[in-house]
Amino acid sequence: MKSILYTKYQTESIPALRAKFGYKNNNAVPKIEKISVNVGINARNSESNYIENVESILNKITGQKPVKTKAKKAISAFKLREGMVVGAKVTMRGQRMYDFLDKLVLVAIPRIRDFRGLEVKNIDGQGNLTLGLKEHNVFPEIKPDEVERIYGLEISITTTTKNYEEGLELFKTLGLPFKKNK
Repeated sequence: MKSILYTKYQTESIPALRAKFGYKNNNAVPKIEKISVNVGINARNSESNYIENVESILNKITGQKPVKTKAKKAISAFKLREGMVVGAKVTMRGQRMYDFLDKLVLVAIPRIRDFRGLEVKNIDGQGNLTLGLKEHNVFPEIKPDEVERIYGLEISITTTTKNYEEGLELFKTLGLPFKKNK
C-alpha cells in the first residue's frame, strides 16, 4: 500500500517542481532521501531500564530497531566516559520512511500543543529539514497513561535538493504546515 504523501509526491509535487525549476525529467526532481530520528539520553542516567525504555519507544514510533549511539570522547565536566551510551537513533528509507512521514505530518504534528506551524528557518542551505519535538507522546502508538518519562525527539528529513529554495518548495508541495508570513 502506497502512503498518502508518496502518492501526493508522484501526482502533485513532481509536476509542480518540474514547472517551477525546469527539470528535464522526473528523475532530476528532488526527493526525500532519508529520515533520521534521534533521542539523546542523559549519560549519568545509564540505568539499563532507562535505555531499554527509550529504545522500545523509538521502536514503537518508527517500526524499526534503534541503534545505540556512544560517546566518542571522555568529557569529565559532563561525567562522560568514552563508550557510554548517549543516545539512540533510527534511519529510515523507502516505504517505511514515507509511512513515518505520513504519521508525522497527518497525525503527530497536529497533536502538538499550541502548534502554529513549522519554522521555515528549520530548512538548511542544502534543503534539509530538521525539527525537534519536545514530547514523544504526540504519536498515536504511545499511550499517555503508560508514559514514565517524556523524551524529546530530533527528526531530520534529508533531501536530494541542492539549495534552500528547492527544499522549501518540495516540503510545501508535500503539504508540510509552515508558518504563514505576516
